[in-house]
Amino acid sequence: MDSIPDVEIDDGRFKYVLIRVHDKRTNATKLIVRGIATCSYHMDIYELAQKAIENENFELEALGGGRILHNAKEKRIEVFGYSVDLGQAKHADTCAILAKHFPEYPEENITWTNQGY
Repeated sequence: MDSIPDVEIDDGRFKYVLIRVHDKRTNATKLIVRGIATCSYHMDIYELAQKAIENENFELEALGGGRILHNAKEKRIEVFGYSVDLGQAKHADTCAILAKHFPEYPEENITWTNQGY
């Protein structure tokens, strides 16, 4: 499961999905964040993640979605909103994963709110 990146997001404003990956062999799980600026729908992002991690040993579950505003130049990430199809992700979990992935970003620059769409 270490071969699966925890985070794959673009720069800019885009939809994202929080996904649980389950390793059926070891029963281990981990959460991953996927956000793609060119995807119009949260389900498109989830389906791309499924294809990228296509392996009979792994099972993926979409836990919800929202939006991310990522400014790499300013080292700032805002997480907000929800997915009509998948529901709202736990943005606090998403921010924890992002903070671990981007240790060079100041902690106060990775924020979330349940407001907005």
